Amino acid sequence: MRVVVFCGGVGAARLLDGIVRVVDDPTEVTAICNVSDDLQWHGLHISPDIDTVIYSLAHREGKFGWGLEGDTNVALEELRLLSGDEWFTVGDGDLATHIWRSEQLRSGATLSEVTTALATARGIKARLIPVTNDKHPTIVITENGELMFQDYFVRRHAEDSVIGFRFPGAESAQPAPGVVEAIDGADLLVIAPSNPFVSIDPLLAISSVRNAVLKSAVPCVAISPIIGGKAVKGPAADMLRSLGHETSALGVARIYNNLIDTFVIDKIDAQLTAEIERLGIDAIVLDTMMRDHKGRTRLASELLAVAIP
Repeated sequence: MRVVVFCGGVGAARLLDGIVRVVDDPTEVTAICNVSDDLQWHGLHISPDIDTVIYSLAHREGKFGWGLEGDTNVALEELRLLSGDEWFTVGDGDLATHIWRSEQLRSGATLSEVTTALATARGIKARLIPVTNDKHPTIVITENGELMFQDYFVRRHAEDSVIGFRFPGAESAQPAPGVVEAIDGADLLVIAPSNPFVSIDPLLAISSVRNAVLKSAVPCVAISPIIGGKAVKGPAADMLRSLGHETSALGVARIYNNLIDTFVIDKIDAQLTAEIERLGIDAIVLDTMMRDHKGRTRLASELLAVAIP
C-alpha cells in the first residue's frame, strides 16, 4: 500500500514511525516534510522537521522528540560563553548532521538529495522528501510585528499572540522531485497530527501540492493535533484561539474541510463526532496518544484499518 504522509513536528514523526512499523513494505511510505522552519545557524543549514523524522525513524530521537538521544551540549556551552546569545539548541552529535548537510548543499546538492542520503545512512527505508528544494520560510505575524518562525517559537518561546502568517516563497517555490508524483500515485494520503498553521499549511501553500491533494481520488485522512481542547505539543491551541478558531478538534476539522475525507479524533473528544460529520467529513474515534513506541504502532495499525477497510 502506497502511503503519503504530510509531516511537520514531533507528532508527525511519531505517527510516521508507527506506519513504517506496520506496513508490509516500508519503501512504499513517502513522507513529504515541512521545510518552512529551516534556519541558518552559524553558517549551517538546519532542517528541524526533516531531522526529527530521520532521528525518529532511526530510533535515535531525544527524550523531547527532537535532537539525538543522549546527546551532549559541550560545543553549545562554549558558544554561549563566547557569544552570550545562544538561544537555539544544537547538540554535539546533532551538529554532525548539520555540518554534512551544509557541505553537501554548498557543493551543489539539493536538499532532497541530501535528505535521501542522510536517511539512507541511518538505514531508513521509507522515502523522505522535503516539500521543496527552494527557500520557503514561514513568517509569523504577531501583535509585536513579524517574526521568522524560529525566532517566534524558540527564541521568544511562542509567547507572542499570533494574528496571521506569510509564506513569501510559496508563489515561486516548486515541489521537490517526486512530491506530486507520490501524491498522484498514492493509495492513501495522511495529514499527520501536526500544527495546521505552521506544519501543514506551508506544504499546501505550494499550489501544485495543494492541487494534487484536491484532485486525488484516494482517501485523505487527518489526525487531530488537539485533544480535549489542548495541543499535545507546541502552540497549536494558542494559535487557534488567537486566530479566532474554536480551540478543539472540531476547530481543526473546519480548517481541513473540503480537503480531507476522514478526521481522526481522540476518544476524549468523541462527543464532537456528530458536528464533524455535519461538515461532510467522516469522524473516527481512536486513542490518538502516542506515549511510547507501542502506542505509535497501535495508532498506525488502527488508522490504516479504518482509512482503507
